[in-house]
Amino acid sequence: MFEGPLNCSILKRAQTKGLVEIHVHNLRDYTTNKHRKVDDYPFGGEAGMVMQVEPIDRAISSLKEQRDYDEVIFTSPDGETFDQPMANAMSMLNNVIILCGHYKGIDYRIREHLITKEISIGDYVLTGGEVPAIVIADAMVRLIPGAIGDEQSALSDSFQDSLLAPPVYSRPAEYKGWRVPDILLSGHQAKIDEWRYEQALERTRRLRPDLLGDK
Repeated sequence: MFEGPLNCSILKRAQTKGLVEIHVHNLRDYTTNKHRKVDDYPFGGEAGMVMQVEPIDRAISSLKEQRDYDEVIFTSPDGETFDQPMANAMSMLNNVIILCGHYKGIDYRIREHLITKEISIGDYVLTGGEVPAIVIADAMVRLIPGAIGDEQSALSDSFQDSLLAPPVYSRPAEYKGWRVPDILLSGHQAKIDEWRYEQALERTRRLRPDLLGDK
């Protein structure tokens, strides 16, 4: 599941340039049973399986012996909602561990004693934490200087100023009678910047008023 997303586009470029290292660890490598099981039945008789505390503790302890980590993150539906300001802050960290949950969940003792930050990418449940981990990694890495060819591009993305991005256009200036706004062809940068801000504000107010605190 990780092989494709982590080895293409910006994530691959950042790794090739030596800007970031991404390592995927299999929790089964930290088991002691012959079947390499990482889950067991929950106490109390609830349905589903629970990821065990021991292999996860072994994995995190092993990684911490190799380097210091700023955060040990667990991807969970009931975590803090991931957003652009959080991605901005996390892109400044040196090392992070992202633990991907699975099955019914993980033994709660892991969350109590080993996890420093819990993150959700939305109010829904996925099969596992792998997809959220990829989302978090992509959002963080693309902000590292040098990961994107034009670093200013990331600064103008949606949510960077609590606003959605304004509309963007490219050549040709007219297609099937659909014209690019004249202001973008004017060459008057100050007026273009003003137009972009007004468009961003209008789109945010219409599509995501919650970002502006509007009722």
